[in-house]
Amino acid sequence: MSSNFGKLFSITTFGESHCRSVGVVIDGCPPGLELSEDDIQPQLNRRRPGQSALSTDRQEADQVLILSGTENGRTLGTPIALRVNNKDQRPGDYSEMSSIPRPSHADYTYQTKYGIRASSGGGRSSARETIGSVAAGSVADKVLREKFGIKIVAWVESVGDIVAGADAVDPETITRDKVDRTIIRCPDEKAAELMEKRVAELKDEGDSIGGVIRCVIRGVPAGIGEPTFDKLEAELAHVMLAIPATKGFEIGSGFAGTTLKGSQHNDPFIIKGDSLGTKSNNSGGIQGGISNGEPITLRIAFKPPATISLPQQTVDFDGKTVELAAKGRHDPCVVPRAIPIVESMAALVVLDMIMQQEARKALSFT
Repeated sequence: MSSNFGKLFSITTFGESHCRSVGVVIDGCPPGLELSEDDIQPQLNRRRPGQSALSTDRQEADQVLILSGTENGRTLGTPIALRVNNKDQRPGDYSEMSSIPRPSHADYTYQTKYGIRASSGGGRSSARETIGSVAAGSVADKVLREKFGIKIVAWVESVGDIVAGADAVDPETITRDKVDRTIIRCPDEKAAELMEKRVAELKDEGDSIGGVIRCVIRGVPAGIGEPTFDKLEAELAHVMLAIPATKGFEIGSGFAGTTLKGSQHNDPFIIKGDSLGTKSNNSGGIQGGISNGEPITLRIAFKPPATISLPQQTVDFDGKTVELAAKGRHDPCVVPRAIPIVESMAALVVLDMIMQQEARKALSFT
């Protein structure tokens, strides 16, 4: 569904890739927060198309407008509506593809589910839909930073088989400024150079490639997360796999942990300051679905973008064999622009679950 993600800090997104506007309604934002468009715009700028030679050629400023929920620069506690207008729309680019389901795209599945679909740009399955989540996540991110000192940073770990060096990025000190020093958003400058060259080559060829984003969430206190079905890592997986083009999610050691023995994988407890901590962090900051106070570490896999301009043999909706060379503008690799999406999705989950825990604590008899 497009509505009511989150229990206490909840969002509803709206809009398609080539409609008049896209946006989000936020319900449950705490009152009294200083909030203006300037707080939201930076992450939208990092997400927007046309920001570098490695992204789609679509040009959108993605200027956000706060429609409701604030007065005199502060939140009222009432629903906050945010809107971003679509300006560089070219639905005509997709007219020839209206009868052809593009390979590995959502054309066929949406048509089958609803009996109708937005044939231009993928509609709701387009990454343009993530504008609402990024806008709402920017609000959540500000609450987390100012109220709890929580910092969320994501970066490109790999593009294709080009991987950033393990020693090149320190999850304890990495910042968004460091990530943005390269247009591919990989802090390992040597690997970044190779990634950028590879993506540029594929863009010229009309092809695409996938990659992996790593994310760290620092400062989450122990005790955040709900038992069984609403575990913290389950909610994080939920939102990460809701991002277009995602195909995999890992927490902590992830799949690599399956190669270790328990004696190697376990995280022994030690004293850190005035509380318990762990000597290692194979758990990725979460145990039993609840945060343990260590940094939360995630990895998200993104497939190659499905829309490519290379000719492909496929069939139309009537089963007739056709050759498709997709028109329109598309990213040859989505991971650089997906960085703020990952950070925003993480912020939405963490704030909502902290608010649940704060409500529990307020009514606790222990």
